[in-house]
Amino acid sequence: MSTKWEVQVMNADNSQSTRWLDEREKQVWLTLREFIWGFPAALDRQAQRDSSLSIVEYSVLSTLSETPEARMRAGDLAAELGWQRSRLSHLMGRMEAKGVVERMHSDLDGRGQDVVLTDAGWAAIRAAAPGHVTFVREVVFDPLTPAEQDVLESALTRIRARIAEDGLWAGSAGVSCPPGNSSQNACEPGA
Repeated sequence: MSTKWEVQVMNADNSQSTRWLDEREKQVWLTLREFIWGFPAALDRQAQRDSSLSIVEYSVLSTLSETPEARMRAGDLAAELGWQRSRLSHLMGRMEAKGVVERMHSDLDGRGQDVVLTDAGWAAIRAAAPGHVTFVREVVFDPLTPAEQDVLESALTRIRARIAEDGLWAGSAGVSCPPGNSSQNACEPGA
């Protein structure tokens, strides 16, 4: 049964081809939408409460800390995080002012910039990581069984791949898997 709003929209554009959500789908969507909007804010509040870092600053420091020499080309760092270069560039100014990273000419060709984790950055990520990992464990993994975790990963990977297929996933051109996903076929359309 169509809602009053749906009927008005269908009449306005004369479209009968829209596949409206049924009640179950609508409830799933509203739950997902609330989660999508609320979870990043919760991550950020936890990070700032426990470490005085934003979650995006934590993400940069964490990514750099896992690379050889704690150094990464700026464009590669943006791609690894799934961000546009401009987002990373704006953030780097703030992080440099805090002294947790510095930008240096690339060792590869001298033209590009590398982002380098400083001693203060190492101290910040070492202080922040225990609280972040505890938060993630307690709110994402502890409430779910291993089988539910597998279902969650599979569902999110398929949703991400479908978005990337339309070229709408930030930082992706076409379909690609999240960093570290060893099952490339699971991220391709139709998988």
